[in-house]
Amino acid sequence: MTYRRTLILILLAFAAAAPETIAQVKLGKTETGNASYYASRFNGKKTSFGEVHKSSQLLAAHRSYPLNTMLEVTNLNNDEKVIVRVNDRGPFAKNRIVDLSKEAARLLGIVTQGVANVSVRVVGMEGMVLLESYEHIDPKSGKVIAMRGKQ
Repeated sequence: MTYRRTLILILLAFAAAAPETIAQVKLGKTETGNASYYASRFNGKKTSFGEVHKSSQLLAAHRSYPLNTMLEVTNLNNDEKVIVRVNDRGPFAKNRIVDLSKEAARLLGIVTQGVANVSVRVVGMEGMVLLESYEHIDPKSGKVIAMRGKQ
């Protein structure tokens, strides 16, 4: 076998063993666990996606969801919700499932505690968000709002 064919076979093997791809992430997939947020020193640094991290945007780091996956994060202590876009890998603390930008953490009310118990639900891909018919996103705050009487 030539060097080129061997290299192609190796790359195909890695691609087949890769974690979830865009096609494999299911809308509505939910997980619960702890969330934390990026320290101020990460503002302005490059993420795994090559973007500059801006703590004022609604962003998140997740270990396995594809970059640009849209997530609804709910603080289970106060039921506050926000939509974030995955643009980085992490968190690197084993007992956490997601790292949030400081703005997302502020909207969820977790800045003072630093860590909170959250639910994370996949609500879209590539910047597109698909919510339930009774939900909408407040354009000013970025929070998910459920219409009264629906849940």
